[in-house]
Amino acid sequence: MDGSDIPAGKCPVMHGGNTATGSSVMSWWPNALNLDILHQHDSKTNPLKGFNYREELKKLDVEALKQDLHALMTDSQDWWPADYGHYGGLFIRMAWHAAGSYRLADGRGGGGTGNQRFAPLNSWPDNVSLDKARRLLWPIKRKYGNKVSWADLIILAGTIAYESMGLKTFGFAFGREDIWHPEIDTYWGAEKEWLAPSDERYGDVETPSTMENPLAAVQMGLIYVNPEGVNGKPDPLKTAEQVRETFKRMAMNDEETAALTAGGHTVGKTHGNGDATALGADPESAGPEMQGLGWDHPDMQGQAARAVTSGLEGAWTTHPTKFDMGFFEMLFGHEWELRKSPAGANQWEPVDIREEDKPVDATDPTKRRNPMMTDADMAMKMDPTYNAICQKFMADPAYFQDIFARAWFKLTHRDMGPKVRYLGPDVPAEDLIWQDPIPAGPTGYDIAAVKRKIADSGLSMADMVSTAWDSARTYRGSDMRGGANGARIRLAPQKDWEGNEPQRLARVLSVLEPIAAESGASIADVIVLAGNLGVEQAAKAAGFELELPFSPGRGDATDEMTDAESFDALEPLADGYRNWQKQDYAVSPEELMLDRTQLMGLTAPEMVVLIGGMRAMGTNHGGTRHGVLTEREGALTTDFFVNLTDMAYKWAPVDGGIYEIRDRKTGAVKWTATRMDLVIGSNSILRAYAELYAQDDSAEKFVQDFASAWTKVMNADRFDLR
Repeated sequence: MDGSDIPAGKCPVMHGGNTATGSSVMSWWPNALNLDILHQHDSKTNPLKGFNYREELKKLDVEALKQDLHALMTDSQDWWPADYGHYGGLFIRMAWHAAGSYRLADGRGGGGTGNQRFAPLNSWPDNVSLDKARRLLWPIKRKYGNKVSWADLIILAGTIAYESMGLKTFGFAFGREDIWHPEIDTYWGAEKEWLAPSDERYGDVETPSTMENPLAAVQMGLIYVNPEGVNGKPDPLKTAEQVRETFKRMAMNDEETAALTAGGHTVGKTHGNGDATALGADPESAGPEMQGLGWDHPDMQGQAARAVTSGLEGAWTTHPTKFDMGFFEMLFGHEWELRKSPAGANQWEPVDIREEDKPVDATDPTKRRNPMMTDADMAMKMDPTYNAICQKFMADPAYFQDIFARAWFKLTHRDMGPKVRYLGPDVPAEDLIWQDPIPAGPTGYDIAAVKRKIADSGLSMADMVSTAWDSARTYRGSDMRGGANGARIRLAPQKDWEGNEPQRLARVLSVLEPIAAESGASIADVIVLAGNLGVEQAAKAAGFELELPFSPGRGDATDEMTDAESFDALEPLADGYRNWQKQDYAVSPEELMLDRTQLMGLTAPEMVVLIGGMRAMGTNHGGTRHGVLTEREGALTTDFFVNLTDMAYKWAPVDGGIYEIRDRKTGAVKWTATRMDLVIGSNSILRAYAELYAQDDSAEKFVQDFASAWTKVMNADRFDLR
């Protein structure tokens, strides 16, 4: 039999692997709990085993890299020519759209991982042609190799672009490590099509604050707002409200928002000089011959002026390659009217403008073209608050440049976490409040003496463990915020969060704070030491001697060091580990638990062992007994798993999301539980872990695994130990 005998469409090989996207066998059970988010960056996807980027960075010739980037700015390539012979606008847009995907609510997005290389962001409609920017950077990445990550290089290219066009930048920090797999479990919205009307993510599109959390962009596929107006309908005052809400959700205030809008649009141009429908498929959809490039442009003819991206067409200023006050001069120096771009997009153009004030053509400097403004630009003029800020900027250009440089630094570094993670010669000396500064803590005190004082204080084991947990659980690896370091649990707003049980917390702190003062330890260290002591006591009650590792040096933040408003976003609305939920949500309790687990950087086995141990120790919020499946509360036993998997009991729902555990023979109620308890036994993967710990030979392993996971949580924000 030769190839001609094979029936059309048939493959002669029996394929056992299911490699088609979206054809998972789990699609048969759409309501099954999906644990994939806990495996998002599994080590199996990382080709750099044992690689330490912070060490490799020390070998980087930073000045040489910056010189190469400066040279690249004006090295226009025939295959993708630069606007005005300068790639600055393109690289700024690339860096901006990488960093601008950050949202404050859950800390996800941002430029800190190089995720713009992967779907969906590499094929986002708002990121048209940014694949070309990254490909232009490839020769430099190839030259410097692992000494600079893609994540750092993308942001640095945008910063150098501003420098090359005349801005005195505020600084730059290296230290972003690349990921090697798409973050496909990040929630970008429920829409099933790109650029669907924004009504779908608002309770009321007329009220921007009703946008669904944790989203920040107004439509699926946009980084910020629609440049043509709300749902593509121009109305600068309505757009102003969407701009304000979107940038607030990115941790920017009104002044920073106005500065970023003006400074971002002082240079570069939009692209809509052609038929947008003629563009080829995005990078993720394009055929193999495209080699990862997308949006093929059949009519560009090697001319920068013929490109199409957003559909709007034109530069904002007279000199699009200079960082100057041109944006304000153009916006406030002319009256504007709505017109259509060559691609058919809504844009604002001046009613009357002198020929010499027009920017030149992006390809032919002998021709001049009309400038344009987006609806968001017009919002800076028509919204009273933004207008007043712009007037202040125009009256003091040096002030504007400083505010913009700081806002750009914040935009591109907001998701990097504390300043201790910043590397390189250009790290600014100034401490900024959005970096959540924490002073260095003492290390020379007598740790054993502190533990003895805590042990003699009368605090219960549950009080000690719960307080330490509540202090540490705020940590989220998405933007490295929160955690036990700083002891911000004693400051507003954390001290008043319902999930922290304010009255109990105040009572516990009233005992621990004097111990810290007497011993010379930080309150942050004492809180963690108390939690460790509680775990050790619980292990001893279970028959095991345990001494948890402890590294002193946590500092105590003050109110002046704390941006209380931005910390509101870290408030836990549910905590499956302490069996608590603030209210009922559309999302199930177990899904909320997975989200919290992933943000804390924990794995599925670590989640299971911590939940079982916390239940056994009796650390539930408010002291409830739900899920405390043991007669030996306070001992670090495997009883939770033993009784969860024991077929002597059956489970039945009652009111309020609570379940009763009944003896099969007598029908007597033995315990109560929540969905967060029962999912450990109902999900096949989690049950496998539960059965492991329920085995008769797993008691010691359980204690050791719990200790390891607990220590990981307590040290999650100790970047000085890494």
